[in-house]
Amino acid sequence: MEFEKLAPGFERIACGDMRLDVIDPDARVTEGPVWNRRTGEFFWVSITGSTIYKWSPGAGRSIVMHPSHKADGMTFDRQGRLVVAGWGWRRVWRRELDGSINTLCSHFDGVKFNSPNDIVIRSDGSIYFTDPPGALASVEMYGDDVQRYMDYCGVYRISPDGETTLAVKDLTYPNGLAFSPDESLLYINDTRDFVVNVFDVAPDGTLGNRRVFCEITGTDEGIPDGLKVDSEGNVYCTGPGGIHVFSAKGTMLGRLKVPAHVNNMGWGGDDWRSLFITSDTAVFRVRLGIPGTPTW
Repeated sequence: MEFEKLAPGFERIACGDMRLDVIDPDARVTEGPVWNRRTGEFFWVSITGSTIYKWSPGAGRSIVMHPSHKADGMTFDRQGRLVVAGWGWRRVWRRELDGSINTLCSHFDGVKFNSPNDIVIRSDGSIYFTDPPGALASVEMYGDDVQRYMDYCGVYRISPDGETTLAVKDLTYPNGLAFSPDESLLYINDTRDFVVNVFDVAPDGTLGNRRVFCEITGTDEGIPDGLKVDSEGNVYCTGPGGIHVFSAKGTMLGRLKVPAHVNNMGWGGDDWRSLFITSDTAVFRVRLGIPGTPTW
């Protein structure tokens, strides 16, 4: 795999003998990468195919759910249930262990969400998700209602007891998000502004002290979309030419060059050192030197 080193420390993440494996060569517009630590399986979605897939070494790819109502971001909760940002279905929902679907929220202040995009879960069980309007202008919408009811793009929190509150209101196009390893910080990228913002996370889960963590720059194809943090606090964000990697202080360390338009990435493997990469044309895997932050 090709990469670009820009600052000391990147050599601990990427080295010359890295191999970019193709997990699924026929994937189309893939997203929602997440590892199931209980079963040792990797999950992702095809938005255009309205399908949730899983993959495991030796067994290959299989279908988990079709149709998926145009699912996008995914994660697992402490009970091993798949929690989904329902991009085209305009809601956040959960796939129970018996396969049934439970809607967690679909409205705020009495109106429908825009199109929930990406999602993370804090250790206390609270759920945070971004809600830009991307699906409303897309043929991938699920259902007939493409009316936009909100004049802002919010970031929301669902408390452990199920209450949905607005955590952030003043971002242009919030997209990927991830906690720092100690959960004291929440990173949220902004696709339209080409920046990663960072917020302090209070004990009660509220967000404050917003500031720009870094800018995503470059002339190649790619935008700030998916975002993840590794176990040492380094921040990984999709952008022009692949995946941009920043230290916890905001210094750009380097770039992982991916031969496709990258949408997101997720940690996995028994040691959490495998980075699974979802793109418009394929799903990849690469082994890195520093393990990622585990999913519940």
